[in-house]
Amino acid sequence: MPEVKSAEIPATQRPWPVLVIMCIGFFMSLLDGSIVNVAIPTLIHGIDASYDQVLWVVDGYLLVFSVPLITTGRLGDIFGYRRLYVIGIITFTIASALCGLADSPAWLLTARALQGLGGALLFPQVISSILTIFPPQLRGRAFGLFGAIVGFAPIVGPVAGGLLLTHLGWRWIFFINVPIGIVTAVLALTLAPPMRSGRTHRLDLVGVALATAGLSGVVFGLIEGERYGWGTIAGPISIASVIVAGVVLLVVFVLWQHRQRDEPLMPPALFGARNFAVGNGVGFVFQLGMIGIMFVLVLYLQMARGYSALETGLIVLPNAVLTAVGSAYAGRLSDRFGGKYILMAGMTLLAVGLLVLVAMAGPTSSAWGLLPGLTVIGIAGGATFAPLQQATMDGVDPRLAGAASGVSSTTRQIGGVLGTAVLGALLSARLSSTLRGEAEKRAGRLPENLRARFIADSTAAARHYRPPTPPGGLNPATTSLYERVTTDAFAAGFVHAMHTAFAACAVVLVAASLFCFLFSPSNRPTSTRAPRRPAETMPQD
Repeated sequence: MPEVKSAEIPATQRPWPVLVIMCIGFFMSLLDGSIVNVAIPTLIHGIDASYDQVLWVVDGYLLVFSVPLITTGRLGDIFGYRRLYVIGIITFTIASALCGLADSPAWLLTARALQGLGGALLFPQVISSILTIFPPQLRGRAFGLFGAIVGFAPIVGPVAGGLLLTHLGWRWIFFINVPIGIVTAVLALTLAPPMRSGRTHRLDLVGVALATAGLSGVVFGLIEGERYGWGTIAGPISIASVIVAGVVLLVVFVLWQHRQRDEPLMPPALFGARNFAVGNGVGFVFQLGMIGIMFVLVLYLQMARGYSALETGLIVLPNAVLTAVGSAYAGRLSDRFGGKYILMAGMTLLAVGLLVLVAMAGPTSSAWGLLPGLTVIGIAGGATFAPLQQATMDGVDPRLAGAASGVSSTTRQIGGVLGTAVLGALLSARLSSTLRGEAEKRAGRLPENLRARFIADSTAAARHYRPPTPPGGLNPATTSLYERVTTDAFAAGFVHAMHTAFAACAVVLVAASLFCFLFSPSNRPTSTRAPRRPAETMPQD
C-alpha cells in the first residue's frame, strides 16, 4: 500500500471508515477516564484498597494520559500515525486485561498507568489522520465526529459503568475493552492506509525529557493539590514547589525548542500560524470553563439530590446525545462558514445554558426541571468541539500534523486539569461558607445538645461533598431527624455554591468566546486542493 503523506495526495477512497476505526480507540480511552469513577466504592472492598489508593487509580490514568501527548504526537510524525495508533490500541487492550485481573491496589494502579500510556499513544494520531486523509473542505465534518466522541464518552462512562457493575462486576469495566481493542487493531491494520508526514524526522530526546518532567510537575500538582490542601507533600516538598519546578522546566523546554533549528519536538513554526496560536489559547480557556460543568452537576445530582450513579448518567444522557448530534451538524456548518463564528456562538450559548441551570436548579428540583438548561448545554456543546479543532488546525502544515495535534491536545488537557482544580477549590470554599450558614438556620430543629456538633459537621462536610453522618448513640427518631436536617442543609448549601461555580464557568466561556475575534478573518476552509507535490520515497509504516 503506498505511503500517504498529506490530504493533497488521495489518501484513501474510504476516509470515513478509516476515521470511524480510529475513533473507536479514541472513544475507549476517553470512556475509561470516567467509567472507573462509579466503581470507587466497589474497588475499595473488591481489592481491599484505601480511598487514597483508589483515587490514584483514577488520577494515575489522567496523569499518564496527559503528560506524553506532545511526545506521542511527534512520534506519529516519525514512525507513522497508523503504526502509533495500533501500538496504542494494543497497549491499551493488554493493560485493560491486566486491570481486570488485578488482585491488589499496586497491580491495578500499574495497569491503569499502562492504560493511560496506551491512550496517550493513540489519541494524537486521530487528529493527525484527519489532517492527512481529509481535504480542508471536509475536515469540519470529520472533526464533527471527533467532537461527538469528546462530548459523548465522558457521560456514557457512568451509565456503562453502572450497568456493568450491577450485572457483571467491576472487572468487566476493563474486560469489555479487550475484544473491542483486538477487533479495532485488526481493522486498523486491514483498512487504514499507512500514514505519516512527508519527510523523515528525528526525535528531540532532550526536549522529550524537559517536556515530560515539566508537564509531570504541573499536572501532578494540579491533580493532587486538593488532596494535600495545597500544602506540604513530604519534608520540604510542597504542591507549590512541584508546580513551580514544572513551570520552570517548561520554560527551559520552550527556550530549548527555539535553539533546535532542525527537529524540535514542538516546532516554533507551529505558533507562527496565527490560527494555531489563537486556537490553543482559546482551547485552554474553553477547557478551563467547560470541564467543570459535568463535575459539579454530577455532584449535585448524587450528593444533593440523592440519585444513584446510574440514575445520574441517565439524566445527563440526553445532553450527551444532543452534543453528539450537534457536533456533526456543527462540523458541516464549519465546512461551509468556517469554525470561528460557529465556535463563538457555541461558547456563548454554553454560558446561557449555565445561567438557565442557575435559575432552574434548586434544593428540591426534579430532573425535569434541569431539562431546559441541559438541552441548551447539549446543543451548545455540540457547536464547540468540532469548530475549535478545525479553527485551530486551519493552515497547519500536514507534515507537522503529529506535533500540532500533540501540542493542542496537551494544551487542552492542562486547561481541563487546571479547570477541575480551580473549580474544586472554588466549590469547596464556597460550600464551607454556605453550609455553615444553612446549618445555623436549621440548628434549632435539633435538640440543644446536638446543635454545635451539627454546625461543625456540616461545615466539615464541604471537604467530602456529602452530608455528614449522624453521631452514634442516638435513638432512631433523633437519628432520622438529624439525617433529614443535615440533608436539607447540605442540599441548600450545595445549590448556592453550585450557582457560584456555574456563574464563574459562564464568565470564563464568554471570555473564550471573545478571544475568538483574534482568529484570522479568513478562517474558512478552501474548496480547492493545493497543487500536488512530487512524491517522496520513504519506508512504509
